[in-house]
Amino acid sequence: MLNYIWLGLIGFAVLIGGYHGNIGEVGDAAVTGSKTAVELAGGLLAVMTMWLGLMRLADKAGLVKRLGLLIRPILRWLFPEVPANHPALGSITLNVAANILGLNNAATPLGLRAMNELESLNKHPGIATNAMCMLLAINTSSITLIPVSVLALLSLYHGKNPTVIIGTSLAATAVAHVCAITACKLLERTSWSRNQLKGAETSPQVLEAHEAAVAGGEVIKKADEADAKLPWVPGSRWILAGAAGIFLGMALALVYPKMVGQTLPPQQAGHGVALRIISALSILVLPWLIFFFPLYATLRRIPVYDEFVEGGKEGFQVILRIFPYMVAMLVAVGMFKTAGGLQLITLAVSPLTNLIHFPPELVPMALIRPFNSPAALGLLTDLVKDPAYGPNNLITLMGCTLYGCSETTFYVIAVYFGSVGIRKTRHAIPAGIIADVVGPIAAVMICRAVLG
Repeated sequence: MLNYIWLGLIGFAVLIGGYHGNIGEVGDAAVTGSKTAVELAGGLLAVMTMWLGLMRLADKAGLVKRLGLLIRPILRWLFPEVPANHPALGSITLNVAANILGLNNAATPLGLRAMNELESLNKHPGIATNAMCMLLAINTSSITLIPVSVLALLSLYHGKNPTVIIGTSLAATAVAHVCAITACKLLERTSWSRNQLKGAETSPQVLEAHEAAVAGGEVIKKADEADAKLPWVPGSRWILAGAAGIFLGMALALVYPKMVGQTLPPQQAGHGVALRIISALSILVLPWLIFFFPLYATLRRIPVYDEFVEGGKEGFQVILRIFPYMVAMLVAVGMFKTAGGLQLITLAVSPLTNLIHFPPELVPMALIRPFNSPAALGLLTDLVKDPAYGPNNLITLMGCTLYGCSETTFYVIAVYFGSVGIRKTRHAIPAGIIADVVGPIAAVMICRAVLG
């Protein structure tokens, strides 16, 4: 399906550009898109190197396995084909947590690590498994506690109550998340999705490795043996308890700043305790994860620097694999947008949006969000800056909620599947599109009901 979507974007871009007389700009957009891919790949490379290095430490120390056990009942239902003690579940756990907390820079490397581990269970290389499609559905519709970028935008333009969108975003993302997971579960049972696996060749080596992993014996045995061979440093429990105490102390200082002689920041004035706790966790989680993984590995007597460097080397390999996919998607989207394709789609869907009372001002944002996050944020910024609307208008708050409850679906699919060479995406794209349709509609309805 991704092949047809990509060809369709480029083909329509050329035709529409020729009709509108801006075919030259369409060609320039292709070059700009490829340059943008280089910039994104460079930024992602640095982040990937850091997080894959940290993940190697957590993996070597047995921490990933332990994290996977924390929410095993839920993950076992979502990913029934993944063995209970497989490392992929630990990576998925961290990926989900990073998405919920809004740590996008951490979520992508962790998701790519999980995708590579799921590939080890793939009996049909090049074809997405049910587990891979579910991972994509979760990442393209993740529940969001705090939409940080949108809150910052509203605060920048002096919104009266920027935090009002936290509740609406949480509700809208929850609706989209449930719909994406449900759609993924239903679509994987259809004959259309199953037929894509028929006739796929599987090498004996891949099949043997898959059967061993699914049986769980090899994975569990190796994990248990590795854990048993890692002796703890004397006093490790006390060190971990002390680190936990310091973390809780910092969290309390952020939630109740008067305890340490400080005042509550102006942007948190009027926030309830629950909201301040969520905000504190969002601030502390990232630096503490970067500190905790090496600390835990050190206590298991692992050479943290050497292992971090070895893990970081994987980042270059991942970027090399996904870079062509990034170029392909950004070039096609840039051409289509420059040609005026979005405006035509907006006109085409206007009868439906009018029927469900979806604000026409938000249609371009809803359409571009699955393809390009910066462009969608630019449209939202224009809405916030527009004197006719401003940061306190209901339409603007609907747009802020819409932006926070959707994801760049096609970019995520291209990058995640590109990292493991998936060519047949099966039901991953339909499940993501369903979330992209449900999310904006839910955002508008929830804002209208809550904010009036």
